[in-house]
Amino acid sequence: MGEYDVSIAHSFGIEVDGIQIKHISEVSGLKLEQDVVEVKMNTPDGKPILVKMPGLPKAGEVTLVRNMTADMSFDTWIKDSRFGQVDKIRKGGSIILYDLNNAVVKRYKLTNAWPKSLEVNALKAGDNAVVTEKLVVVFEDMEAE
Repeated sequence: MGEYDVSIAHSFGIEVDGIQIKHISEVSGLKLEQDVVEVKMNTPDGKPILVKMPGLPKAGEVTLVRNMTADMSFDTWIKDSRFGQVDKIRKGGSIILYDLNNAVVKRYKLTNAWPKSLEVNALKAGDNAVVTEKLVVVFEDMEAE
């Protein structure tokens, strides 16, 4: 990409422990955030001041939406989470953004991620709408690569 080229949100995927799940249709909640520490002090002449400093990184959550397929990756991950298999559910991975040529544009690396919830959209008899799955993943840390 050139200096003034912008990224087009073309397609997304998630890679968790070496397993890639492409064709994610929506990603929301990608947010790097940290606490703000407020320190109250006095200047040498006794004037009170407030200084704000960066604190610890905040944990977060990201929501992934994909069309329902026969792939059971989401289901297996959430099942392990529901039965308290903590050693199996905390995973490292990345949210991957692809360009129009399916080349990787950017990665957001997630640390100690695990599934919070899995939701299937409303099902209506006779409807032509695509069935989707919405997976909410919590993580302890995220960094852009």
